[in-house]
Amino acid sequence: MTEAFLQYVWQHKLLEGGLTTTDGQPVVVERAGELNRDAGPDFINARLMVGGLLWAGNVEVHVKASDWHAHHHSDDKAYNNVILHVVYVYDADVCLEDGRKVTTVEIADAIPESVWRNYDDLMQSALTNEIPCSSRLKLIPEIIFHTSQDRLLVERLQRKSDDVDRLLKSTRGSWEQVCYLLIAHYFGGKSNAFAFELLAKKTPMNLLAKIKDKPFSIEALFFGQAGMLNGLFFDDYPNALQREYNFLCAAYNLTPMQAHIWKFFRMRPAGFPTLRISQFSNLIAKSSNLFSKLLDTKDAKSLRTFFYVEASDYWQSHFRFDRPVDKKVQPTVKCLGDSTIDTILINAWVPLLFKYGQEHGDEKFKEQALNILHQIPAERNNVIRLWQKAGTNPADAADSQAMLQRYNEYCSRKRCLDCSLAFRLLKL
Repeated sequence: MTEAFLQYVWQHKLLEGGLTTTDGQPVVVERAGELNRDAGPDFINARLMVGGLLWAGNVEVHVKASDWHAHHHSDDKAYNNVILHVVYVYDADVCLEDGRKVTTVEIADAIPESVWRNYDDLMQSALTNEIPCSSRLKLIPEIIFHTSQDRLLVERLQRKSDDVDRLLKSTRGSWEQVCYLLIAHYFGGKSNAFAFELLAKKTPMNLLAKIKDKPFSIEALFFGQAGMLNGLFFDDYPNALQREYNFLCAAYNLTPMQAHIWKFFRMRPAGFPTLRISQFSNLIAKSSNLFSKLLDTKDAKSLRTFFYVEASDYWQSHFRFDRPVDKKVQPTVKCLGDSTIDTILINAWVPLLFKYGQEHGDEKFKEQALNILHQIPAERNNVIRLWQKAGTNPADAADSQAMLQRYNEYCSRKRCLDCSLAFRLLKL
């Protein structure tokens, strides 16, 4: 038995039979109160009929009545407005800070057996790495599940827009710069996301603007700032990059990253940071004012065209500087792949667009963000495979994002009672 479960059955009025206080007075719940997640009583603004009299105030919930003493509520004035103490086991009388006895109701016999059994099943399933309610998902009406998916999608976008907000504050409200930093972060993939973001921060946009008409200089700048142009090279390409970067470095007093930050281990060559830096350089070279251009683009198909960028010719036959590809190895794919582009759109552009709509009070941009997700195929990862194993297949990226939110924030954290599906499942 947990306090969280008792709070849940009280909040959703899942108790059966007539409630009575420990001294025999009937209790009728008009309003269970609002769950309080801050300090103080568990429920505020409750309305109860106790012994025929209307009471208004707060409700505190415990597994054992004696927990009141264990939590030192008797010495806390914040609990003086508690009108009812709801407990699973009544093992002690308790008093408020001013000495008044707290009216108590014991609910052990009022919890329906089916509700407790379903809750216990959920908790046992939560101990595994599976979706806790996987065996019961098929019992949820489809319209209920999809409605909850819509709420979770907005919840996920809201969480991501909070990250955008922090970047906006650090860049003094520059949407273009935030767009640049976010896209850089996701350009690097999981292994090099933060290295790419650091590279973007060390390569400011005002410097890029000065050389915007020189694609080779932009590429040299990024490779140099990435710390990859130190030492001696045999090939003409890295030597030319090095010469150009040395000129820029002297002209603008630049400080490069440490090269060891970049990860190559256990990666497919197409995802190597060398190729991605070249592709990113070409994206920046062809797309000044990228945020403004993306903002005017309404659908996923058109958005993808901005990111169909190729690495320079050198990378058709190399994965790293001075290391030509063995003829037996399939040539490198120079163009950024669709799955990588979709990852950038899902995780960088859509949250940024959603936040832009929030900041400007314009629902058009928020709807546009949601529509883009509906136009992108569902993601494929370990979490989505768990949902598929449970018999639920995402229709698109909007669906898969909602599933990721549910798993990451509720399933994996054993927060089943906070999930919108719990009410249906406990009542089965």
